[in-house]
Amino acid sequence: MASSTQFSLTFKPSPSPLFSNFPRTRFGPFTTARPIASRFKVLSSQTGFFTRLGRLIKEKAKSDVEKIFSGFSKTRDNLAVIDELLLYWNLADTDRVLDELEEALLVSDFGPRITIKIVERLREDILNGKLKSGSEIKDALKRSVLDLLTTKGSNTELRLGFRKPAVIMIVGVNGGGKTTSLGKLAYRLKNEGAKILMAAGDTFRAAASDQLEIWAERTGCEIVVAEKENAKASSVLSQAVKRGKEQGFDVVLCDTSGRLHTNYSLMEELIACKKAVEKVVRGAPNEILLVLDGNTGLNMLPQAREFNEVVGITGFILTKLDGSARGGCVVSVVDELGIPVKFVGVGEGVEDLQPFDAEAFVNAIFS
Repeated sequence: MASSTQFSLTFKPSPSPLFSNFPRTRFGPFTTARPIASRFKVLSSQTGFFTRLGRLIKEKAKSDVEKIFSGFSKTRDNLAVIDELLLYWNLADTDRVLDELEEALLVSDFGPRITIKIVERLREDILNGKLKSGSEIKDALKRSVLDLLTTKGSNTELRLGFRKPAVIMIVGVNGGGKTTSLGKLAYRLKNEGAKILMAAGDTFRAAASDQLEIWAERTGCEIVVAEKENAKASSVLSQAVKRGKEQGFDVVLCDTSGRLHTNYSLMEELIACKKAVEKVVRGAPNEILLVLDGNTGLNMLPQAREFNEVVGITGFILTKLDGSARGGCVVSVVDELGIPVKFVGVGEGVEDLQPFDAEAFVNAIFS
């Protein structure tokens, strides 16, 4: 077990998020952080701050709808054939049109079970005379997808509880974008007035702490890192949450090491990390967000199943969807596991981690 002297708190000034050329200064274990802005003091003293914070983040999806549209442009292009199929639809062509619509959905990674469910529902409504035009069929298609997302994945707000600090763990396989997603999430939360502490819990990858420190500078947040090699991830996270509790941080964002979902010894380490933070703050972690690479399509499902069985995932972050023509995987993962997507990555910019909004998503891919 690493001793408390193995950790340091790196204070990051609060410049503009784009200005990161500040010198790094390390402080000892008992350093007091700089007082926060008065605007936030008023917010944090009011009951339900975390509830409002979660709502604010979700509401940003409404105002950022253009980013969602641009992020899913390839999926939209892939599904554009549906408009062509339905433009001159007539009842005699129903079987052919539905077969081609089914193929378009499968290519976009909606998954065979979901695709068949959607298409057969459309077929039934057409034969019963409920859908009488191509535009009605498309509207019914959009409603079907939206119903799937909202029935099983409706709790897309961040659930941060009522104790300070709220703790969010970010987990996932190597290369999925965990550290980047954590940095972008910190940016969003800090912009809403929250005081953020990052925890560099990826103790396996040598460059992980350096990468997270860069994000701390970009976002003006503070960070706890392990100064000695081979420190246990659970110890780093425990120390960070203790600091968060002692120094009045609102949210502690915990990075973790990337691991294959088939490596059971490393998966067990996540259990240790979860237990470590729970000992410090009862009920923590409030959120365990699994980062999934959207480019893997339906291959993400085995990962999601295993991580959920081990630590109990509360939400997904789907990344790299700007480079994938298969955005239907969003629907597949929600439908199969009943866990909501909370954020989607639609680009490389600091603001390109977007709160997931089911209606905006459906409009983006079927516009």
